[in-house]
Amino acid sequence: MKIFKNIFYTLYRIWFYILVAIPIIVLFPILIVSILKESWYPLFFKIARLWSWFILIGMGFRVKIEREEIPKKKESYMFVANHTSMADIMLMLVTVKNPFVFVGKAELAKIPLFGFFYKRTSILVDRNDAKSRQTVFLRAQRRLKQGMSICIFPEGGVPDENIALDEFKDGAFRMAINHQIPIVPITFGDNKKRFSYTFLSGSPGKMRSKMHRFIATEGLTVKDTKDINNQAHQLLLNQLNTFNT
Repeated sequence: MKIFKNIFYTLYRIWFYILVAIPIIVLFPILIVSILKESWYPLFFKIARLWSWFILIGMGFRVKIEREEIPKKKESYMFVANHTSMADIMLMLVTVKNPFVFVGKAELAKIPLFGFFYKRTSILVDRNDAKSRQTVFLRAQRRLKQGMSICIFPEGGVPDENIALDEFKDGAFRMAINHQIPIVPITFGDNKKRFSYTFLSGSPGKMRSKMHRFIATEGLTVKDTKDINNQAHQLLLNQLNTFNT
C-alpha cells in the first residue's frame, strides 16, 4: 500500500510542475512582452492570476477565499501571510486582486521557466547579505511609488512542518510603517496539508484563505514595528488554530 501511495505522490508532484509549465510555454510571447517595461506589470499580474487558477484547479484544490476587508483599487498595501507550501504563491495571487510585487528568496530564480519570470518581476533577497536587504528596500520603495503593493512572507523562509507559525521578521512591518501603508494579514489554512515541501505528500482537497482586517500604520513610527509584528503574528496563529479545530 505504501508503494502505491509513494507512486501517487511522485506523479502528483510531476503533475504540479507540468501545470506550472504549460501556461508559461503557451503564453511565452505575451509574457515576454508584459515584462519589457515596469509600467506593463499589471498585464503580467493578470496573466499570473490566471496561471495560478489554472494550477490550483488542475491540482484538485477547492479554493475558498474569505475577505473581512477588501483592498481599494489604486492603493498600496503590504500583504503578509504564513508560508508552508509551494502553492502559497498561487494562492496569494488568486486571493489578492490588486497588483503586487513579491519580495522573495533568490533561490526560486533557479527553477526552470518559472525562475526566468520570477527574477524579472519579483524583488529578490539574499537574507545573508546586508547589501541585498538594502537593495530590496530601495526597489520596494520604487514599486510603491509606482502604485504597486508589496507581498512578503514574514517568516523569512519555510518553517519546519512541526511549527504552526514561525516568528516573523520585522522587514515587512518596518517597510509598511516607513511608507505609511496598511498591512493586510492573510492566513492560508490548508496549504501545508495540501502541498507541503515534503516530496512524498499532498492531495486534492479544500484550500482556505482568509484576508483579515487591515492593520493601519498611519502615524506609527519604527518604534512600533515589533508591536504590529506581534499583532499580525497572533492574528494568523489564532486563525490557524481556528482552521484546525
